Formats: sequence, structure tokens, C-alpha cells
Amino acid sequence: MSPYISNVAAWQESWDRQQEAYLPDREHRFTAMLDAVEAVLDGGRPRLLDLAGGTGTISARALRRFPDAEITLVDLDPALLAIARATFGDRVTVVEADLGQPEWTAALPVREYDAVLTATALHWLPGERLARLYAELRGVLRPGGILLNADHMPDDALPELTKRLLDSARTRREARYASGAVLSWSDWWERAAADPTLAPLVERRREIYPTGHSPEWNPPASWHLAALTDAGFTEAGVVWRGGADAAVAAVR
Repeated sequence: MSPYISNVAAWQESWDRQQEAYLPDREHRFTAMLDAVEAVLDGGRPRLLDLAGGTGTISARALRRFPDAEITLVDLDPALLAIARATFGDRVTVVEADLGQPEWTAALPVREYDAVLTATALHWLPGERLARLYAELRGVLRPGGILLNADHMPDDALPELTKRLLDSARTRREARYASGAVLSWSDWWERAAADPTLAPLVERRREIYPTGHSPEWNPPASWHLAALTDAGFTEAGVVWRGGADAAVAAVR
């Protein structure tokens, strides 16, 4: 049973604000992703997979767009999963699974999904594993279903401009931290570790990720499109871009 979190709305709000310090255009990418989902739906109750979904940021926005959606949220982080469970109750099926292992699909409650959505998460996986994961995700989509991945995906034709954009974003983010306007990633986790309910879950998280995560790996969007094509998707392209970030879509 998930622990009772009395101030779950405050944790969700602080998570969103912390993430927006890194991704000021975060909502734009979510809107573009959900627009693409809507375009491939063929009637009936949408079946959506929120992959590496954390606290359920995508699930919350998907439910606002598609109130009757059947959503599965998959993640491994015990603290973020507890917040997700406390937030959604039975409106979202929350599953603990390790995307680094190919058998993760066995935990899914739905055989085929209309769409898989993930954002700012898969860059923790090594390239070889991510390429295999793309093929596994094709296998959980219905024919005509769509995979959407929004992440740090620079345009390899703009290397110098990308560096400047990243420098500018870093300066703005550090100013927000210095002003106290928003928590940094590390500050958010320190606050969670001080919460009596979340503290043991944060400790479990540290056991799962003793070095935080694996090193970030941020290939250009072209790498993702090639990997998606190699995985057998019939179409693959960029549906959104903001600076050094992009959202790629692939249709089974």
C-alpha cells in the first residue's frame, strides 16, 4: 500500500516548478505531444503509457485532454511513484519497473497502447539500451499507434548556436536559484529527504541509484530518428523543437 502523503498537491506543484527551471517551455512540448496523440486516436477509450512518468506530469495533462483515458504510468523511483499513486488513486495504474531490463514489459496491465509518451527521462539510458527499448516500445503499441519522446536532443546542424543557447539557459536558471524563486534539483530532493513520509522512499531511491543515475547521454534528434526507423517504425520525425530540446514521434 502506498504511504499517505497529506500534502501531495504541494509536492506536485514544487516538482513542476523545479522542472520548469530546466525546461521553461515544458508545457509547449506536452501540448505538441498530446496533439499528436489526438491525431492517431481511432475512437474508443484511449490507452496511454506514461513511460518513466515520475510523479505523473504527463498523466495529469493527458487526463485533462482525454478524461476517460486508460493510463499506465511506469517508473522505478519509489518516492516519485508514491507521489503519483497519492495523486491519481485508481485513475492511473502505477507500475514499478526497470526500463533498463528487457523484461519490464511483463509488468504492463494492457497488451497494446494507442500511445507511449515520455519526457526528459530516457537520456539516463545508454545508447545501446535505448535503441533496444525503442524496439520494445514498438511491440506494446497497436498498429498505427504512436511513440513520443521529448528530451534534450540538439540539432546537429547548429552546434555553436546550441552551446550559446545552453549557456543562456544556464544563466537564467542560476538567477532563479539565487533569487529563491524555485528549488534546484538537489534542493528538491533534500526537502523530500526531510519529509517523514518520503524520507524512507528517498533512501530506497539512493540504493537504486547510488550515483544518482547513469551519466546523461544526449545525442541529436537525428540519432533518435535513425534508431526509431531501425526499430521498425513506419514513420519517424520531429514534432516539436525548443532550443536544444525536441520531441520526436514515431508511428507503428
